[in-house]
Amino acid sequence: MRGAVVQFPGSNCDQDALRATRMLGEGAYVWHKETQLPPIDYLILPGGFSYGDYLRSGAIAARSPVMGAVKEFAERGGPVIGICNGFQTLCEAGLLEGALVRNASLKFECRDVYLSVEGRRTPFTQNIPAGRILRIPIAHADGRYHHDDPAALERRGLIVFRYVDAQGGRTEAANPNGSIANIAGVANERGNVIGLMPHPERACEAILGSTDGKMLFDSLAAALRGAHARVG
Repeated sequence: MRGAVVQFPGSNCDQDALRATRMLGEGAYVWHKETQLPPIDYLILPGGFSYGDYLRSGAIAARSPVMGAVKEFAERGGPVIGICNGFQTLCEAGLLEGALVRNASLKFECRDVYLSVEGRRTPFTQNIPAGRILRIPIAHADGRYHHDDPAALERRGLIVFRYVDAQGGRTEAANPNGSIANIAGVANERGNVIGLMPHPERACEAILGSTDGKMLFDSLAAALRGAHARVG
């Protein structure tokens, strides 16, 4: 099982993401100037501050040469996950709906949060029970998810994760950035592309304080094997 992590100038979670890929098998970097991807089973767009976020978070990265190959891979059904800045980039590239804007607090937010798995079937979540609560860290300043019609996202089943409290309550206090409808992550219509602001790759080992993020990668591994045993 082979994964790749796209590196943009300013990526700073690429090593964390690569470590997660190597827990599943082989992993390698792909530089943003490449126009083709190597033979891979899945792709990660990692967190960081691509191009220093000088224009708008993810806006310049979305126009990097590699994104043509990313779109082709996604169109073929390849599993793609965008984490934090990677989520912003996927939205800017039109691979996911919505936009990520400045946190409601106008501050950089860095702490563990709780997420509910909403039951949307994706390679990264299909083996995690719907309603499962995960504890995963965030680290962002532009993580407030916005969509003009969140009710339509709900009807179409595109919401993958929501911010909740430890008991699963969808409260305002549990929402770290003011995201509309407490949305922490969404998918495309096909379900093979997802994005989320929290960092599952930073919650893959007990020494990091949580292994809940590993459930996403274990689910992906099972999906790629064609297995359906639930994880977590």
